Amino acid sequence: MSTALGTATGYADLLRRVRAGELGPDPAGQRVSVAFSTSQAVRHEGRGGGYRNEVLSLRLAEAVGSCAVEPGTLPPAALDDCIGADVATLLTHPLPAVRVAALDAYLLHALPHHTASGARPYPLPAGSSLHKSRARARAVTALLEPARPRRVLVIGVVNSLLEALRERGIDYLPCDLKGGSTEWGEPVSTDAAVELERCDAILASGMTLGNGTFEELREHAARHDKPLVMFAQTGSAILPRLIGAGVSAVCAEPYPFFWLDGGPGVIYRYGGPR
Repeated sequence: MSTALGTATGYADLLRRVRAGELGPDPAGQRVSVAFSTSQAVRHEGRGGGYRNEVLSLRLAEAVGSCAVEPGTLPPAALDDCIGADVATLLTHPLPAVRVAALDAYLLHALPHHTASGARPYPLPAGSSLHKSRARARAVTALLEPARPRRVLVIGVVNSLLEALRERGIDYLPCDLKGGSTEWGEPVSTDAAVELERCDAILASGMTLGNGTFEELREHAARHDKPLVMFAQTGSAILPRLIGAGVSAVCAEPYPFFWLDGGPGVIYRYGGPR
């Protein structure tokens, strides 16, 4: 991917380039028109447990940027802070979720998911939430090819992703700040840093952007030449700009997400096998 399409050397460099107007219009002149949060609870048919999601989304013109948060942690005032505010101001907001969602919205506006910027559309079929979750999981885990890692550190446990790895015969280390156990009773670590040396590839959620752990993963992957594949509802337009700087591939899923609609959809893959 060329520099003209927004490749950066790291997250801080990407922020610098956006603030300088190198990747699109001056962010000080771009104002967020709509701010909203999406809260979801789900238990897929046949699964033993469920989970909740909460996502902050900001609309800039035609683009919607998003950042997932731990359910119940987003202050209601955050939405009021965002409406009518310019992107440059929001990039300095005290809440990480606001900063990430604003950057995501800006980049999705300036560099939309398109073949010209390296995106490869991947259709998701209509169906139940579990059917669509499994289809997305196959799209994500295929990005680990052709490395064929022996053991993958999975950060942000999604049972459909673990299921897809099991089907491929790939061992994994599940890690999530919530802890607990997987659908198959495997303990879930809460500290990714201590697991990094035990894996030869990383599969991580875009939520790591919002909780401040992403850069450690990116730097580790770059330093040790390990595949780092990101599945991104959070930061779907941010993470593709970091391919080649530690990130090897991204499955980008802008709003609306697969769990919001039973109809057909599309996600976008960057990097990895073609």
